[in-house]
Amino acid sequence: MSDTPQTDDPMVAALLREREGYARRGMNARVAAVDEQLQLRGYKAPRRGTQKGQAESTASEQPKGRQQPAKSET
Repeated sequence: MSDTPQTDDPMVAALLREREGYARRGMNARVAAVDEQLQLRGYKAPRRGTQKGQAESTASEQPKGRQQPAKSET
């Protein structure tokens, strides 16, 4: 898996996976609590612009071009 956290500390790796799940579900208070625990363990997050997942999410948020259904005249 290329999305697995790159760390030697198993606790930090578990926290990163937990944080990702909370972030996907929009649970911002939980994300903040996990961030606090990561900070206490000395983890420094990589810069946001370099993450692969962020680039994919911005591409998927663009509107899709769809045609309107044909109107019936009956």
